[in-house]
Amino acid sequence: MEMEWVDGFEIRVSADHGQVLISANKEGLLSLAKQLVVLAQQAPGTHIHYDEYNSLEEDSAELTVEITE
Repeated sequence: MEMEWVDGFEIRVSADHGQVLISANKEGLLSLAKQLVVLAQQAPGTHIHYDEYNSLEEDSAELTVEITE
């Protein structure tokens, strides 16, 4: 699955007491939107994993988004 990123993206994920917060600049939100459209066209079980080592800001919580049936 091709992951497209808009130049200058910044995305941070935090989780506290069962609440998840995704904070992003304009480029980060556009990047996530494009990736979710691509994910929506995949087979059930396909997922995107985000963490601070490949896409999120330092000290972010990991985030996995998966398509179901």
